[in-house]
Amino acid sequence: MLDLLERIATRKDTDNLDDLIELIQLLRPKKKKQVEGSIASVRTLIQLLKGNPTHAAALRHYFQKILLARRQTSLYTDVGILSNDGFFTELYRRLNYRVLPPALDDMVLCDCLDIVFFANIDYQWIQGIPAPDWLELFDVLANANVLIQEVPVASVPTMHEPVVQKILIGILEAIRTLSYRISATGLEPSLIRIHPDIDKYESPFLMQNVEVNLYLESYAHYLTGDVPTTKDALHIVVMLEQCDTVVAKIRKNALHLGTSVALTYLLVTLTQSIDRMRTLLSVINISTPLSLPAPDIPNESTDIPKSDIRSRRRSIIALAMELIEAHNKKYAINALLTNNIHLLARNITENASRTGEHYIAENRQEYGTMFRTSAGAGFIIGFMAMIKILLSYLRAAPLVEAFLYSMNYSFGFMLVHILQFTIATKQPAMTASRIASGLHSQDGRNIDLDSMADLIIKVLRTQLVAVIGNLVVVIPTAYLIAIVYFRLSGAHLVSSEKAQHLLHDIDPFSSWALFYAAIAGVCLFTSGLISGYYDNRALYTRMAQRVEQVRSLRRLLGEKKLAYLAHYVEDNLGGLMGNFFFGIMLGSVGTLGYLMGLPLDIRHITFSAANFSISVVGLEHHLAWPLVATSIAGIISIGAVNLAVSFGLALLVALRSRRGQFNHKFLLIKTLLKRFAATPTQFFIPPLEPANPTGGELVQPNKDR
Repeated sequence: MLDLLERIATRKDTDNLDDLIELIQLLRPKKKKQVEGSIASVRTLIQLLKGNPTHAAALRHYFQKILLARRQTSLYTDVGILSNDGFFTELYRRLNYRVLPPALDDMVLCDCLDIVFFANIDYQWIQGIPAPDWLELFDVLANANVLIQEVPVASVPTMHEPVVQKILIGILEAIRTLSYRISATGLEPSLIRIHPDIDKYESPFLMQNVEVNLYLESYAHYLTGDVPTTKDALHIVVMLEQCDTVVAKIRKNALHLGTSVALTYLLVTLTQSIDRMRTLLSVINISTPLSLPAPDIPNESTDIPKSDIRSRRRSIIALAMELIEAHNKKYAINALLTNNIHLLARNITENASRTGEHYIAENRQEYGTMFRTSAGAGFIIGFMAMIKILLSYLRAAPLVEAFLYSMNYSFGFMLVHILQFTIATKQPAMTASRIASGLHSQDGRNIDLDSMADLIIKVLRTQLVAVIGNLVVVIPTAYLIAIVYFRLSGAHLVSSEKAQHLLHDIDPFSSWALFYAAIAGVCLFTSGLISGYYDNRALYTRMAQRVEQVRSLRRLLGEKKLAYLAHYVEDNLGGLMGNFFFGIMLGSVGTLGYLMGLPLDIRHITFSAANFSISVVGLEHHLAWPLVATSIAGIISIGAVNLAVSFGLALLVALRSRRGQFNHKFLLIKTLLKRFAATPTQFFIPPLEPANPTGGELVQPNKDR
C-alpha cells in the first residue's frame, strides 16, 4: 500500500484509473465474508496518510483529477433507479447483460464503477467497515495541506474549487433531470386512473418541478457570486413529501381497484427518483460545507457547528455506499422481481383472501351450507370420473387425449363454480391468504393469538366438513354410475385389469401416489394464484364496464341482463379462469410426463375416491380386506398431501407478498392445544352462533414486517 501511495505521489497529474483499481483491490477482502481484513486495510491506509501529509494531499489530488475528467450526471440519475423502458424490457436487458456485459466508457463516472468495483460483493465489505473509519479517512483527505507542483491545496474543499464545482454541477443537473422524470411519471394515465384527484388539484409532481427550477436558478446565481446564499430547499422537500403521499394513496387504491406489472413498475421508479432527489438535496445543502474551515483561509465562515459538517459528510458517504450497492445489483434479477412483483402478488393474495372468506364457516348454518355445496361438487365429480374413463377407451394420440382430459376437468370444475358448489381441495389456496392477513396486527403493535386460533379452528373444521361432503357423495355416486352402466351395457365400466390398475394408482406404499398427490397440490396452489390474478385483472381493467359496452350483447340480452352478466363476469372471472386452468393442469401433467419420460402424474382425493368405487364394481365386490384398507388409507393420504402442499405454498406466498414472517408459531400451537384440551368439539362442530372472543394473549409482531 505504501508503494502505491508513493507512485501516486510521483505521477501527480494522472487521471488513469489503474492506481484506483489497485487501491480498491488492496482494500477488498480476499474472501467474501472476511470484512475484518478490509477494516484493517482501511485503518492502515488512514495511518499511512496521517503519517505522511504529502501522500494524503497526493491521493486527494488524484481523486480530484479523476472526478474533474469525467461526466457525472448519469451516476446520480441512473444508478439505482429503474429505466423508463418498462418491466419486461428491463428484465430482458438484465438477462442480456449478465451474459454479455455492455461496452464501457471510462470517461463516464457511472461506467467507472464497473471498472473499479467490478466484484458484485464490493458493497458488502464497504458497508461492513464502520462509519467512523470512513469519516476519519474523509477528514484526512479533506484537510490535507501541502504544496503539489507549487500550487497550494486548501485544507477546505470550498464551493469555488474546480472539483467541487464539477460535483455540484453534476448533482444540480441530476436534480433537474430527476425532477422532470418525476413530473412526467406522475402524470401517467395509469396513475391518474387509480387516483383521479391528481387532475382535480394542483399536482405535487408538477409543483415540485416549479420549486426545483427556482432553487436551481438561485443556486446558479450563488455559484457565480451574484448572491451570498441560495434559495431554501424546504419547499422542494415539502412537495416531495406530498408526492410520497400520493404514491401511498395510489398503492392503497390499487389493493381494491387492481394493479398491473406496468403500474407497479411506474410506482417503484417514481419512489426511487423521489428518494434520490431528496438525498442529493441533502448533499448540496450549502449550510454545511464539506469540512471545517482552516484558520489561514480568509473569507470563510468559522461559526459552522462541527456536528453539521459531520452530518453532511455522513450524507455523502451514505450516498456513495448507496450508489456502489445499486451498481453491484444493477443486473440482479431477484431485486427487480422483488421490487416490482410485490404489489401485484399482494393484490393477488388479497383477492384470494377475500374469496377465502366464503370458504370459512362461522356457525352451524354456514357449516351445513358448506356440507351441501361440497356434496353437490362430489356429485358432479362422480360423472367427471366416469367421463375420463370413457375418454381413455378412445385410445387417442397423447396430445389429443390430454386435450380431452383437460376439457373434461376444466368444464366440470367451471360447472361446479357456476353452481356455487365447493371442491374441498380448492379451499387451502384461498384460506391461506385469509390466515396470512390475520397474522398481521390491526394496530401495528400486537397480534391477538386467541383470535388467530379462532380463525384457524374455523378453517380446519370447514375444511373437514368440505372433504366429508365431497367423499360422502362422490363415493356412492361413482358406485351407482358403475352399477347403472353395467345394467345398461352389460359390461363393466372398467375391466378387472383396469380396476386393479386404478387401485394400484392410489396405493400409498407401492406406487407414486403421494408424490403425484403433491404435484396435484402444486396445481391447486397455482390455480389459486391464477384466480387471484384474474380477479385483480377484472378489477383493474373494469371488466363490468367493458362488457356493458358490447353493443351486440346489449341488443341480444337487453340492458338488465347485460348488466347482470357484466357484474357476474367481473365478480367470477378469477374463479372461472382458475378452475379452467386447474383442469388443464390436471389433464396435461400425465401426458407431459409421458412425453418427457418423467414420472409425472396427479392424484386427487375426490377422483381417487370415485375410482375406488368404480373399481369395486369392476371387480364385482371381490376385494380382500387388506386391499380395501390400503385403498382407504391411500385416499386419506392423498387428500392430506393435496391439502398440505397447496395450503403450505399458498401461506408462504401470502406471507411473502406482505413481506412478513410470523415468529410466534410455538405460542400459537400452544394456544391451539389448550383450546383442544378444553373443548375438542369446536375443532369439528361449530357453535350455534359465531364466536365472539373477548380478547386473548397479545404478542409483538416481527419488526421485519
